[in-house]
Amino acid sequence: MLEPEHFIEIFLQPGDLYFGGQHTRIRTLLGSCVSLVIWHPHLRVGGMCHFMLPGRMRSPQTGLDGRYADEAMELLLLDIGKMGARPSEYQLKIFGGGNMFPGIMRTDVSHIGFKNVQTARELIARYGFTCVSEHVEGCGHRYLIFDIWSGFVSLRHRALKANWEPVQLNTALLTPLDYMGLEPAAELPKRDL
Repeated sequence: MLEPEHFIEIFLQPGDLYFGGQHTRIRTLLGSCVSLVIWHPHLRVGGMCHFMLPGRMRSPQTGLDGRYADEAMELLLLDIGKMGARPSEYQLKIFGGGNMFPGIMRTDVSHIGFKNVQTARELIARYGFTCVSEHVEGCGHRYLIFDIWSGFVSLRHRALKANWEPVQLNTALLTPLDYMGLEPAAELPKRDL
């Protein structure tokens, strides 16, 4: 499907979730966090979550919080239920879970990104989704753009070197994309400094 003439664009911060229709584009930036992207090819609806941690101890009186994998999945399932479709009818893609400190972490399985990916896979299986694609783990940042009108997800991955060392940056001169060395998707307006 061609890009609609008019569409809304949503940027997800950690803990955010959005579910919408075919005139929607969703973006996010991931490090150790994970995004689940779901799309129904016939209804042309879908959504994305951006969770930070596998889970937490939650009392029944506490509301759902999208920062946690299990709760983000519950929130997505609520939106899916409103559409009258089953999870198995959706295509699911998983992204993120990078090791953001490869020079510090001793093993590949002890960092939070790995744990986030493992939890996501368990939740996908538990609720009957079919994962059609993934780009997970490794080192570095991922910038995602999900076009609900087509189901297409574009990805830019900026890997960190294994011998990563922190550097001093003059952050007053940088945009968020500069931190990763990524080119913006569209020309950014010039800022007066």
